[in-house]
Amino acid sequence: MVPAFVTTCVRVYTVRTLSQPQGLLALLRKLKSTPDRELRILLLGLDNAGKTTILKKLASEDIAHITPTQGFNIKSVQAEGFKLNVWDIGGQRKIRPYWQNYFENTDVLLYVIDSSDRARFEETGVELAELLSEDKLLGVPLLVLANKQDLVHSAPAAELADGLNLPAVRDRPWQIQACSALSGEGLKQFILSTFYKLGKFFSFLFR
Repeated sequence: MVPAFVTTCVRVYTVRTLSQPQGLLALLRKLKSTPDRELRILLLGLDNAGKTTILKKLASEDIAHITPTQGFNIKSVQAEGFKLNVWDIGGQRKIRPYWQNYFENTDVLLYVIDSSDRARFEETGVELAELLSEDKLLGVPLLVLANKQDLVHSAPAAELADGLNLPAVRDRPWQIQACSALSGEGLKQFILSTFYKLGKFFSFLFR
């Protein structure tokens, strides 16, 4: 039996499934062939979801002045022995058709949602569903960040998981995490825990 991809983080709500572990095993095989444990992370979501703020927070950079991403940003982040090359792609409607140009060789899909903007839940759900139907992203592990939990009336991760119909996703490992990019709550712990567990799993399989 394949161990769980990640465990539940303390003080935050998480969901996970591994009914179809092929995506995870493919990821582990890649890690076996790359000694430096380098991964390509695709960071997507609607405009104003907080993607760039999250990326800067993970890179321990100043988040005082953030401007909308018109094209893409690339940063390398170290996490538990992994080098994460994170591609942050703009989320404006006019840019979304170009997302497909960045699908190739993606190891993990990191999808960010503004959990306080309920008026756009349907829109973000449609975009995520389209991403999960893309052949080039087939089986790619999905990490959903329910951002802006520091704001009033933000939806909890459990509500978003149901609204996005994540329990029906069976072709890849997935997890949803409540977080705040501004405060960092639930963010770095989640990333570090995720890749710590992945490293442990890797060592278990290929020792």
